[in-house]
Amino acid sequence: MRHVWSTGTLALDDRGPVIEGPAVLFEIARVSRNDPIIERFGDPERLALYSRKFSEDAIVPPFKYSYRARIGGQLRWVADLLRVKPYSKSAWISLTTPGEPYDAVPCLIGLAFRIRDDALVMTATFRSQNAYTSYLNYVPLAEVHAKMARSLRLERGPMRVFVDVPHVYLADSPQVLKVMRHELPRRS
Repeated sequence: MRHVWSTGTLALDDRGPVIEGPAVLFEIARVSRNDPIIERFGDPERLALYSRKFSEDAIVPPFKYSYRARIGGQLRWVADLLRVKPYSKSAWISLTTPGEPYDAVPCLIGLAFRIRDDALVMTATFRSQNAYTSYLNYVPLAEVHAKMARSLRLERGPMRVFVDVPHVYLADSPQVLKVMRHELPRRS
């Protein structure tokens, strides 16, 4: 949120005015539902709804797609590839479909898995992401990451995240400022 807030510019979105920040790449050592920021400022009902988008093949309203349906069987292909070639850089899956309706293109467009230092590293690539509600995707993605690591009998390494257009809706500004003002000590 700080990245978008401090470096972003005003723009328009279908849902109203936004602040758009420059593209960003970062790494998260461990994502947890028990994160103190998520516990204090998160929305458990919305998190449960987003988790369903990652765990059910059926489209869950109000969403226009299911990440589970898009990711689904591709994880088996990734696991098979990494079992045969644990050094591979090719274990990428796409979550987009050519020619799909423009209003149904997912925000999460790809996942990559690599084995490095005896741990499974996952990269999530987003075309666009609301920085204020990003945890709603990161928590269920961490579960995908953990499941893949278990299937390969590996430790879970960091989750890398690339966001091409990180943004914050101006309507969320009061809540964003509350989160950014709140400083919690980092867990070891």
